[in-house]
Amino acid sequence: MSRYTEKAQALRDCCEKHYNCAQAVFMAFADQAGLDLDTADKIASNFGAGMKAGSVCGAVTGGLMVLGLFGITDTSDYYSRVKATIGEELNCAKLLQKNTEEKKAFCDGLISACVTVVEAMLKEAGKIQE
Repeated sequence: MSRYTEKAQALRDCCEKHYNCAQAVFMAFADQAGLDLDTADKIASNFGAGMKAGSVCGAVTGGLMVLGLFGITDTSDYYSRVKATIGEELNCAKLLQKNTEEKKAFCDGLISACVTVVEAMLKEAGKIQE
């Protein structure tokens, strides 16, 4: 497990506040971009649960926000990689309907998948080290 995946999971496991999927993905990379956690928390707060409307998965949108934060605007590769990992469906409500696991464990898996894809893309682009 990478340090970014560990950070995202630690945010999800925090008992004093529930961080949504978008927050967990986005905040895992915030310090690398010079963004403080409080600001990152606020930016991503309305993107969980499919933008609070069951739309695009918060983990997916969190990943998009990270890529944008690092100046990566071509998202076709991101979408391809995420779909290769989690399947073609990116809609939160539909993902949850198909889910057979406990909800938090399922969502944590989606977060991990998106963090892994984002981390790989940032490394390939020379935006982060490790």
